[in-house]
Amino acid sequence: MTALQLVPEDPDPEPEPPEPARALHALARVSYGPVPLDFDRLAAEHPAVQGGLSLAGDADLELRLACTGPEELRAVAAALQRAGAARIRIDLVLRALTPRPVTLRPVP
Repeated sequence: MTALQLVPEDPDPEPEPPEPARALHALARVSYGPVPLDFDRLAAEHPAVQGGLSLAGDADLELRLACTGPEELRAVAAALQRAGAARIRIDLVLRALTPRPVTLRPVP
């Protein structure tokens, strides 16, 4: 017969370092080169990639980016070029617009 022992919890666990703030938001519109980009790999390698849309038109892919600063934004742009993007256009997001509910007022 085996006895169970209670093991006390570590009183001072090593605190996890805080994740850096991602205050720089941008949209990257990418045109593929000869080979389509692997979006899943890019998103896995770069935490700045928050999501994306596959497009038909001037660009093939639009990526939503949330970067810690200009250095990370440059690193993502360089990674896109290395991955084979033919053209990259990056627009900084100045303000996010969200629709508000319509308020109905009585007619006098």
